[in-house]
Amino acid sequence: MKTRLRNAVTVTGNPAGPPMMFAHGFGCDQNMWRFVAPAFADTHRIVLFDQVGSGNSDLSAFDERRYATLDGYATDVLEIIDDYDLHDVVFVGHSVSAMIGVLASVREPERFARLVLVGPSPRYLDDEGYVGGFGHADIDEMLESLDSNYLGWSSVMAPVIMGNPDRPQLGAELTNSFCRTDPELAGKFARVTFLSDNRDDLPKVRTPALILQCSDDVIAPEAVGEYVHRHVAGSTFVKLHATGHCPNLSAPEETVAAIKAWL
Repeated sequence: MKTRLRNAVTVTGNPAGPPMMFAHGFGCDQNMWRFVAPAFADTHRIVLFDQVGSGNSDLSAFDERRYATLDGYATDVLEIIDDYDLHDVVFVGHSVSAMIGVLASVREPERFARLVLVGPSPRYLDDEGYVGGFGHADIDEMLESLDSNYLGWSSVMAPVIMGNPDRPQLGAELTNSFCRTDPELAGKFARVTFLSDNRDDLPKVRTPALILQCSDDVIAPEAVGEYVHRHVAGSTFVKLHATGHCPNLSAPEETVAAIKAWL
């Protein structure tokens, strides 16, 4: 199985249960699900993995052309599903991986049973009639800072992304996660993440979807979550009390409860 090493795939939980696949966001790895995934281990086959360029993935597998768009990462998801012969997958994607899951489900909808989109954003840049949360100058400045001083950028941005300033240990964990990521590959993934526009893919989704929206999320504000909800037919929108962009770390109990209630 080429994906086992390439994506550091870990399979646990109930081998007879339906598969539940967890996909992490930018600058993170599968460890970010350690407070959420175990809650489903009795009933589901848990599949965790690292996006190429993150965590314990095979960095040598990074291909400029393949990963120039989110489609390359969606292809990885489908290859993992194929390698492990998974069907009726419950896909839980955080941040950019929410859109990666959308793309994968559009390409092979027969493989997916449910989508759980945590803090999704189809486009981070503002556009006419669309609020993404960032202007072009914001994104340009962020990417320039990331390229010139990745560790410094991480130490500043990670706590902002995490939110919850009253719990600085959370921001420190995300900072450490960012700093473990190869700076060059992180920069490439950041460009794909923050410059992608997947709005046209949302109406193509035919898989039942749950959108989990955090309060006071500076990366994917509520207007973005509501946009996703409006454009994914039949989707369910749940606004969490959790603040920031990473409820899998800051409010795992609430995140688990929302997913279980919907499932």
